[in-house]
Amino acid sequence: MKKILLIEDNTEIRENISEILALANYDILEAENGKVGVELAKQHAPDLIICDIMMPQLDGYGVLNILSKNPATATIPFIFLTAKSEKEDFRKGMNLGADDYLIKPFDDLELLDAVEMRLKKNEIVKGDFQKNAAGLQEFMQEAKGLEDLNKFISQDQKIVTYKKKHQLFAEGQYPHTLFFLNKGKVKTYKTNEEGREFITNLYKEGDFIGYLDLLEDQAYRESAEALEDTEVCLIPKDDFFSLLHKNRDVANKFIKILSDNLAEREERLLKLAYNSVRKRVAESLLLVEKQYQKENGVHAPVSISREDLANIVGASKETVIRTLSDFKDEKLINISGGKITILNSDKLTRMRN
Repeated sequence: MKKILLIEDNTEIRENISEILALANYDILEAENGKVGVELAKQHAPDLIICDIMMPQLDGYGVLNILSKNPATATIPFIFLTAKSEKEDFRKGMNLGADDYLIKPFDDLELLDAVEMRLKKNEIVKGDFQKNAAGLQEFMQEAKGLEDLNKFISQDQKIVTYKKKHQLFAEGQYPHTLFFLNKGKVKTYKTNEEGREFITNLYKEGDFIGYLDLLEDQAYRESAEALEDTEVCLIPKDDFFSLLHKNRDVANKFIKILSDNLAEREERLLKLAYNSVRKRVAESLLLVEKQYQKENGVHAPVSISREDLANIVGASKETVIRTLSDFKDEKLINISGGKITILNSDKLTRMRN
């Protein structure tokens, strides 16, 4: 049963709306003012909030402003109730992130339709999408159907093929596109003054690349290169920002997709910076396997050049080769035909911690 928080200072209107929603099998929480409403939202995390604008103590704009700054409540769909229909009211609410409006007086069907539609749209953007070009297009089309986003995304995403060792972008270039990896493998890396390369991340099918610099509107801080023949969907910058700015639900979903591995990446980089070579090699082997090979708990051979592995570890190729030889002698890994198979992931995991 979906839970709805109703914030309305007028007792008669609040009871009326609550009764209609209860008859439609919604679980209703009632708040007689904005302050109580904020506390109930934090405590119960409702599926939807319906809130009057004009209230004493804390008005609807204040409620939305407070809740939108709290990660636990920022993504809850929000419908304003208002007796005013001036454009200024609509603009202010939408700028704060409101999802919909109901103009008083409204009938039962208007209320129920607005609630059902908003809950349905929220479920769409909560769902996962297949991490390939078809799944991306499906997500974009669903997003396009939310609100009035007719110009939000291009009809067809441009798909570009990059040959092995070809760059997608270079450090210092200015971003104009968001990259979605449809097929293949990509590495991002930084180069120091001596020309030495350090791999910052590995990407696989279904990953987005280059979004942080695009969001911050600054030159790329790293370069990206295909590790094999790779197929990439290009999302124009304007479409990307239209997605983020025009619909709060879609923006929250997209940002979650983009940031899935951000904390994990930062933790890994810290470990690679301060751990011993053995720990860093163990960390790097587990990373490569996680990104590219391991499926359903089965350890499959990892194919990566010793040079690229050394650039992930941040050590010389000779040092990495010696460490791999030690790991092989310790029966932690097997090396055959240049490919590495992890034999004891538990020990490697304990070693890196």
